Amino acid sequence: MEITWLGHSCFRLRSREAVVVTDPCSPATGHSIGKLTADIVTISHDHPGHSYLKAVTGKPVVIVAPGEYEIGGVFIAGIPTYHEGKKEPQRSKNTAYMIEMDNIRLCHLGDLGHLPTVEQAEEMSGVDVLLIPVGGKNTIDGATAAEVVGLLEPSVVIPMHYKTAHAGAHLDPLQRFLTQMGLPQVEPLPKVSYNASNLPHETQVIVLDYKR
Repeated sequence: MEITWLGHSCFRLRSREAVVVTDPCSPATGHSIGKLTADIVTISHDHPGHSYLKAVTGKPVVIVAPGEYEIGGVFIAGIPTYHEGKKEPQRSKNTAYMIEMDNIRLCHLGDLGHLPTVEQAEEMSGVDVLLIPVGGKNTIDGATAAEVVGLLEPSVVIPMHYKTAHAGAHLDPLQRFLTQMGLPQVEPLPKVSYNASNLPHETQVIVLDYKR
């Protein structure tokens, strides 16, 4: 599985079977993702920063809600959660997605705003690669994100949804999360590729460059 960060919470996941785009974001976020081609698009919640389908060409299968899906050899499970730490208003609903491709279990947490419950953590168990928001405000901050990492124990952690030189949102910088993880700095990579044989044995934090 090849993983490229396109800005905000948007990633392109490429495998032998398909291309998945997560949470395509509008230019208003400060991140321009251009025009993308995908077989599958996952949307964590209905907000332009996470559901900008105008950027995706063709006729992808669009997944917008919890449930179980099998599309072209890709298995996806949507897990209902909340952002902003609230559990009442409709606007606070968020879907985290477990995505299985190339024998890799990846979890995209969307705008998660709370520690997962015991039941939610069980549904996320066995995650290899965790895409996690760390910027606070409408999502968990760096300290809570570090708790989530300790709870789920993924092999790889890739932070998202934080303040960058391009992001217009008032989010916390990445370094707050890295400090919570005991890391002074992490050298960004343009993209990463994983299969079942090259996953690290201990949790590793990977920072991806924003691809303009």
